[in-house]
Amino acid sequence: MRAILQSTYGSVDSLRLGDVARPEPAEDEVLIRVRAASVHPDVWHVVAGRPAVLRLMGSGVQRPRERIPGTDVAGVVESVGTAVTRFKPGDDVFGETVRGVGWRNGGAYAEYVAAPDAGLALKPSTVSFEEASAVPTAGLIALNHLPQSKVPPGSRVLVNGAAGGVGALAVQLAKAYGAEVSGVDHASKLDLVRAVGADRAIDYAQEDFTLTGDKWDLIFDVPGNHTFRDVRRALDTRGHYVLIGHDGFGAIGHRWLGSMPRVLGLMARSAVTPQLRGANFAPPDKRQLMSILARFMETGELRVVLDRTFPLAQTPEALRHMMSGQPVGRVVVQIDG
Repeated sequence: MRAILQSTYGSVDSLRLGDVARPEPAEDEVLIRVRAASVHPDVWHVVAGRPAVLRLMGSGVQRPRERIPGTDVAGVVESVGTAVTRFKPGDDVFGETVRGVGWRNGGAYAEYVAAPDAGLALKPSTVSFEEASAVPTAGLIALNHLPQSKVPPGSRVLVNGAAGGVGALAVQLAKAYGAEVSGVDHASKLDLVRAVGADRAIDYAQEDFTLTGDKWDLIFDVPGNHTFRDVRRALDTRGHYVLIGHDGFGAIGHRWLGSMPRVLGLMARSAVTPQLRGANFAPPDKRQLMSILARFMETGELRVVLDRTFPLAQTPEALRHMMSGQPVGRVVVQIDG
């Protein structure tokens, strides 16, 4: 089969198209004929090998253990392992191809991939393969850190980085829960922020949400481009702060540890700061969360805006386009066949 291959850590330009053997599914895996696979920041982290600590978290110390990048797919079930009962050949599915939580390649940028059945769900018929492929990683992050229990109806929620993959889904989840949502992003992306349901769209270049005097019950911070001291001014005294932490493709964050020092610092501070309590660091139940995401997609409460699609051979270009910060919506790789 054709696949994008990575032999070393570094630039996306080192990725190449090649031929490899088609994988065989393990007993708890599903072999998927891939129709679409999305690009997202976690893919860049493993291609670049940054922060360096990720190499100790399953990716591989000297070089990637798995040669084929990508983790998020949508496609058609080709065959199933002996222990799989939820899916059958011919089913349209979408999901994440890696086990557990960790930065590593998942084999998605290929014509076929073997994925654990626990990370998959049936694709709603009303959603395209391209749209579905853009949901898994971003959706799991958003849903795991923004469960319905955290957002009572009528809550005031602010999403910083509301036009990105995680942020746009967080806006829609909060709206589905009945919240009043404000979204912060670049002026060129505010139409998207409004399109996904935000009640108020804030241009960060014109308005610093930490200085307006407004208060929110929950601030969901994707880029982490303000200190908690500043963000706290915009939080209700009983509010909560959730940091996702985007390293800006190596532009910010520690070279070796990324955003981990900041996250660990906030965890330690949570002992004396109620607004930092309640963060969810437990491994997500992917089967349950993927089912919830599929249900929201089926009802239309969760949708994906696509910016551009690329053929498999142009995967490096797709990653560069994502890294440019220009996309208004998600970037997806299409696999023919």
